Amino acid sequence: MTAQPQWQQPGAAPPWPAAGTLATPPQKVKVRPGRAWYLLALAVFLGGVAWLALGISSVHAQVNGFQRVPLPQGGLISLSHSGSYVVYYEGPGAASGNVPNFNIRVAPASAGASATSLQPYTANVNYSFGSRQGRAVLTLQVSHAGTFRVVPTGAPAVTGASDLAFGSSIAGGIVRAVLAGVLLMLAGVGAGVVLLVTRIVRTSRRRAAVG
Repeated sequence: MTAQPQWQQPGAAPPWPAAGTLATPPQKVKVRPGRAWYLLALAVFLGGVAWLALGISSVHAQVNGFQRVPLPQGGLISLSHSGSYVVYYEGPGAASGNVPNFNIRVAPASAGASATSLQPYTANVNYSFGSRQGRAVLTLQVSHAGTFRVVPTGAPAVTGASDLAFGSSIAGGIVRAVLAGVLLMLAGVGAGVVLLVTRIVRTSRRRAAVG
C-alpha cells in the first residue's frame, strides 16, 4: 500500500490542531455523617423511651401486687417472707402528700408470725396510676412470716375509699426506669444534634471551597 503525500503551499503556516474543552460531569459527593448515624441516634432515643415505658409498667405491676386492707376498718394480710416491707397509704391526693394522721398496729394473727418494728418511712416515694395514688408512710420489719392483723386507730373515712398497701419498695424500680430511660433519650437527642451540626458545617465548608 502506497500513501500519497499531502501537498502544502510553500511558506504556508501549518493548520492549527483542533482545540476544545472536555467537560467532566459533576460527581455527587456524599456528605458525612451519613443517614445511618441518624438512624442509630434515633434507635438510642427510642430505646430510652422503651426502657422508660417497660420500667414504669413493671412498677405498675409491682404496685398491683401489693396486699391491701381497707381503711378505716383494717384487716388481715399474709406476708410470705421475713425482712423489710413498706407500708403505703392509698387515697385521693396521696401522691401529692394528702395523708391523714392516724395510728397503725400490726399484730401476729397466725402461729409463729412475728413483727419486730414499725417505723416512719423517711424518703419521699409516691406513685399515681390512673385513679390509684399512694405514698410510702412506714417500714415494717418482719422476723417470721405469717398472717398479721392490721388495726388502724383514728383513720378517717375518705370519700373515694382509702387503703393501706403492704409490699416491697418501689424506689429502686422508679430510679432504674426514669434514670436509665431519660439518659438514653438525652443521649439519642444529643447525638442527633451533634450529627446535624457536623453535617451542616461540613456542607458549608465544601460549598465555600467549590465557590
